[in-house]
Amino acid sequence: MSFSELDRRFMRRALALAERARGHTSPNPIVGAVVVRDGRIVGEGFHPRAGEPHAEVFALRQAGEAARGATVYVTLEPCNHHGRTPPCSLALLEAGVARVVYAAADPGAASGGGAERLRRGGVRVEAGLLEEEARAQNRAFFHAAARGRPLVLWKAALTLDGKVAAAGRGGEAVSGGLSHRLAHGYRQACAAVAVGAGTVLADDPALTVREPDFRAFPAMIEPPPLRDPLKVVFDGAARTPPAARLFRPGPRGEPARVLVFTREQAEPERVEALARAGAEVVRLPADGSGLRLEAALAELFARGVDSLLLEGGPRLAGSFVRAGLVDRAAFFVAPRLLGEGRGLIEGFSFGSMQKAMRFLPERSETLEGDLWLEGGLEVS
Repeated sequence: MSFSELDRRFMRRALALAERARGHTSPNPIVGAVVVRDGRIVGEGFHPRAGEPHAEVFALRQAGEAARGATVYVTLEPCNHHGRTPPCSLALLEAGVARVVYAAADPGAASGGGAERLRRGGVRVEAGLLEEEARAQNRAFFHAAARGRPLVLWKAALTLDGKVAAAGRGGEAVSGGLSHRLAHGYRQACAAVAVGAGTVLADDPALTVREPDFRAFPAMIEPPPLRDPLKVVFDGAARTPPAARLFRPGPRGEPARVLVFTREQAEPERVEALARAGAEVVRLPADGSGLRLEAALAELFARGVDSLLLEGGPRLAGSFVRAGLVDRAAFFVAPRLLGEGRGLIEGFSFGSMQKAMRFLPERSETLEGDLWLEGGLEVS
């Protein structure tokens, strides 16, 4: 299908509008919509959070009567089901729009089919404009819909010789300030952030979003309201201190949301202490290598979490890699040599270079001396 440069301009605007809700819509996608009449934008909207109206509804409200006979550009196929909100396909038909252009098809068995309903209603529907950009923008949503579990993004800062920390020391920054701000951008984007109990004990992280940089999201023009992700701790023995920083309110005063995964055999007194500190504790079955990570991801998916940022530490990373549950990675490689120290992964090895996991970089940039790499992973 052939699209004009004007079509592309309006769809890019819709993609930028969608980014205004980055981090706020899980398990829903971020979606933007633009209503155009006689070559002029008469209405704009985006989906602000799950349970609120979708992007098309806000754009149609702003357009009012000007929507009749107009073209609507939307980053995802208009939905076709009654969930917490009415179907957008019906709203578009009632508004009398003449043409709908969308980027990516809705993968939902229940929510899909909006395009066909619009066509039956006499609306001209065109699909696939900037589809690659739209699917990348909602990578977590499409992954969760296809796999039935959150997308796992592994983030790590390491030295040139592959060390994430000096032996016996925690809390020391490996990468520079810009890399650190980018990491906070990833926290904003993901529904949850995960660490192991060892990282909590060694670093006492807050796991909040502070001064993020959003250059990982190229469509973004205006940054979204900041919010802290769900904080997830993998803690088989319930060792997390009740006074840990992650239980404190965030920098904007929001209460901390903490989920601790522990073993079924964890000491009841420790579990009760974590609950009093504000954590929700979920007991999971364990195998010889630790907590059942598949069960943890299933629990997160059931709670509406479509993306998990895996931050630390090396042993938890090794467990996820061993289980084949890491989907993407973002590495910040600092121009330093440490020597002896903790490696990127602990407790697991593929055993040979021939079997080693491959990193497939899709982004490679220099950030104030650090090398920023982002991409997928595959097993040889």
